[in-house]
This record gives sequence, C-alpha cells and structure tokens, in this order.
Amino acid sequence: MLDRRRVLQTLAGLFLSSFGLGGYAYAWEPAHQGVTRYRLKPASWPEGRQLRLAVITDLHVGGPHMPVARVREIVAQTNALKPDLTLLVGDFVASRTRRPDDPAPSEWAVELARLEARSGCFAVLGNHDWWQDERAQRELKGPTQSTIALEAVGIPVLENRAIRLETQAGPLWIAGLGDQEAFVLRRRPRGLRYGLDDLPATLAMIGDDAPVILMAHEPDIFARMPARVTLTLSGHTHGGQVRLFGWSPIVPSRYGNRYAYGHVHENGRDLVVSAGLGTSKLPIRLGAPPEIVLIELG
Repeated sequence: MLDRRRVLQTLAGLFLSSFGLGGYAYAWEPAHQGVTRYRLKPASWPEGRQLRLAVITDLHVGGPHMPVARVREIVAQTNALKPDLTLLVGDFVASRTRRPDDPAPSEWAVELARLEARSGCFAVLGNHDWWQDERAQRELKGPTQSTIALEAVGIPVLENRAIRLETQAGPLWIAGLGDQEAFVLRRRPRGLRYGLDDLPATLAMIGDDAPVILMAHEPDIFARMPARVTLTLSGHTHGGQVRLFGWSPIVPSRYGNRYAYGHVHENGRDLVVSAGLGTSKLPIRLGAPPEIVLIELG
C-alpha cells in the first residue's frame, strides 16, 4: 500500500512545480471555507419534523492555515446558519507534535464556546487530539487536553456515550463514539494503532425509539453501523485534501474512496463525511475546499 505522507508529498511537489496551481492549493483553497448543505430524510426520521445540524470538524488549530482568529470567524459563520444543534467531530489540534508557540487548548475552546445552537453543542475527539497528548499516549487513557478544554467551557465530549435531548423535532439521541485510532504503540513495528470505540456499549444507552444521530470521527465504523442509527457524522478524511473529478488519490480509510467524502447512502443507512476545515500532514487542498456542513433533516 502507498504511504499517505509519501503520496501527499509527491502531489505537493507536482503542484508546487506550477506556481499558479501550487499557489492556489497552498495559499487560497485551504484558507477559505464555505458552507456545504444537505437536505436529508433518513428512513427512521419522523414525518413532518425538521432539524438543522451544523457540523464542524478537523480544525487542526495551530496548523499553517488555522490561527485562533480563523476559529473565531468559523464560529461566527456557523452561528449565522441558525442551527438547532452544532456538532464538533474531532481533531481540534494540529496534526504534528505540539510546539511551544501553539495556541493553548483553552484559547480555541473559548472561541468554540461562542457557538450558538437552540438544542446545544456537543463534541467527540479525533485521533490527533489523542496523538498530540503525550501523557494520554504514555498512560493509554484520558482525559486529553482537548477534553479538559472543551468541557471547561461547557461543551460536553461524548466518548462512547449517548444523551437524550428534547428538540423542536421531538426527542432525539446524540451519541458520540470513542476514537477508533486513539493510541499509537510506537514500540511495535510501524506503530500499532488501536482505539477506544465501543459501539455496542454506546447504543446500549439508548432507551427508546427516538432517532439517533451518532458522531464518529473516522467514518470506517459505518461499515458495521446498525440501521438503528438514523444518521452518522464523520470527518477525518479531509476529502483526501486532493480530490480530482470526485476521486481522491489517497484517503486515510481502509475503504478508500467508499467513505472519503459527502453523503453516503448504503443499505438504507445514511452517513455524511465532511472535508473539514484545517489541513493534515501537508498544507495543501485541491478540489476539497474547507467546509462547514449544514444538514437539514426532514
């Protein structure tokens, strides 16, 4: 299998060999987010009920295109959409070892605390929130710095947990899966990765037949998601960061382009994978622009 970093480096070299295309992929596309809208009515969604979901994922604050000031802009842009729920789907920190001049988690968490949604704001963690936390990696347990920062400003982090809400669309369960690649055991060849995800335990918390919206940072879990889950929301892939004619040459998923980006309807189940907002590994995007996702259910 091709190494993801090597492929992205090769692509970056090709792009940067052309000043115009390279400048766009490095300086323009990664720095300008838009809003991607979906209108969905999953099979188990109640007739005549409507709900607006805003989805923010893969900020990677501290990366080359994501200063804290841009987080503030993203929050304002999201609030202008007037969502009923705002869901944060992980990878709040840069995709590298933490540097002394990186923003403290409290700095970006304070900005996210300004998010406004009628029925609340909820989060899950991504793999980089775990990988960048040296103590969590050493002790193989949380809470991570990202968890502490988010919960300090009143944003619950759902880790294998489901919460029942009363919304304008009626009762609803919001569930969050533990990260599927939380730990890297570097003592093993190439680093053995394993996660904290426990889908059966998460679903066991659901006590009635109200719709279930589940956040899972990595989309691979969707391959075994039961029909009981109304909608699964993921990030992680960044749409490949480079996406040509609807196809990404490299995707951090065992399923390749199957769950790389967008709305996936499979066996009567629904998944939305956001391209996210920041960049990972290399600071380029081409054909996979940063996005805030707005999903209108009903």
